[in-house]
Amino acid sequence: MAYRTVLAGTDGSASSFRAVSAAASLAGATGATLVLACAYLPMRAGERAAAADRLGDLAYKVSGSTPADDALRAAREHAVAAGATEVVLAAEEGDAVDVLITLAAAHQADLLVVGNRGLNSLAGRLLGSVPSHVAHRASCDVLIVHTTSGGRA
Repeated sequence: MAYRTVLAGTDGSASSFRAVSAAASLAGATGATLVLACAYLPMRAGERAAAADRLGDLAYKVSGSTPADDALRAAREHAVAAGATEVVLAAEEGDAVDVLITLAAAHQADLLVVGNRGLNSLAGRLLGSVPSHVAHRASCDVLIVHTTSGGRA
């Protein structure tokens, strides 16, 4: 089975960029489209006001989808360096798991790629982690890339 569309989640962290690079390498090798996805949550009014007070004209950089858009632009650089040729960016408001599942369906992804961050943490074991929830809810193949070192996630 060849993958036609690979969706990779990123939050802008170094570990998520390792998952993006793995997804990009696979997409490049198979000629698949790579969809890079990032979820974001709206900033509360009080947080927006505090950011505006501290940051002035730069407050837009921490509100709305701007942080997600910034993470996606950085992820695209990693993806292209790893061999992806067709890259689509998707930032969507909502919980990370919900956004990944929704975007995978919307883009008809054959493969959803996430990092293992959270799988080895106590909170991840007790509450469930993004990779765990994605693996249980996805209607396509899921690749969980080892992106953390040692026993800490």
